[in-house]
This record gives sequence, structure tokens and C-alpha cells, in this order.
Amino acid sequence: MAHLVYAPICSLDGYVEDASGSFGWARPDEEVHRFAGDLERTVGTALYGRRMWQTMRYWETADDADPVSQDFAQVWRDADKVVFSRTLNEVDTARTRLERDFDADLVRALKASADRDLSVGGADLAGQALRAGLVDVLHVIAVPVVVGGGKRALPADLRLDLELTGTRSFANGTVCLSYRVSP
Repeated sequence: MAHLVYAPICSLDGYVEDASGSFGWARPDEEVHRFAGDLERTVGTALYGRRMWQTMRYWETADDADPVSQDFAQVWRDADKVVFSRTLNEVDTARTRLERDFDADLVRALKASADRDLSVGGADLAGQALRAGLVDVLHVIAVPVVVGGGKRALPADLRLDLELTGTRSFANGTVCLSYRVSP
């Protein structure tokens, strides 16, 4: 059975967006971007909320000159994608399907039948998956900035017991804390 992985890039105080909805402060440098690409390389299917898919769809046609971005774009294109949205009428990226509502049973079935891990992207969708007990692995990529409020990477009303499985620090001060979610 495949694992469901959530790997938010967030501020040190736990936000994926600041109070104005900005996340430019979270733009990874080359070292962190390479690490994020390596995490995604293990993923066969990515689950996205609407806003996260709209952000990530850049990689469908990205033609960046640097090799790290080129690699990340290819990894993104090679993954299947499921977008959960009640407002989109269609999705226009390859290997992508649209589901109207988050369905825990569908995600369980995807995990059971997958030969590669799944990822969940978007704090709201990840919160639903966390509440449903579907997330197995959490990689918190904390950027050295405090933004003071905004959209939380993790739900405020959820308790999780976690087992630390690894740490990684980067030259720019970013750290990744990796956990297995205890059942």
C-alpha cells in the first residue's frame, strides 16, 4: 500500500500564506527546490485543491533555463493528478482528472491500488485528509521567516501524534522535519 505524503513549505510559525494571501517569501532556492523535487519524484499521484493546482499548473508548460526547474517540471508532468474542486468546470493539464468533492474512500482506494506514493497539496485539502486519518508522512519544510498569520499549514483543531523520522537543514536556513503520522 502506498503512503499519502503532505509536504508543506511554510513559515516558521506554520503558515503557507501570510495574512495578505502572499507566499512569495516561501519561494525555494536551488537547494530546497532540488530537495522538493526529490520528494515529488517518489509520487505517482498528486492530490490537489483548486488553488494549489492552479499554482502548480505552471509546471505543465514551464520552460525554465535552470536544470533544477526543468527537472521539477518533468517530475510534475510525469505524475497523475486529481483536483478536488466544486468550482472548476474542467482541468487542462495532462494526466489530470477532476473530482467535485473530497472523498476519503476514493483516496483510500487510490492508496490501496498505487505502486507509488501519493501526495496531497493545498492546506485545506491536506486538512481534510489529515482529519480523515489518511496522511501517513509529513515533511514540514520551514522557511526562516515569521509571518504572524494567514493560512495555516496544519489545522488548528487537530491533534496528531508524530514520530520523527528525519531532519534536514539547508544553507539558507530552511529546515525540513520529517514525521510518520501515528495511527
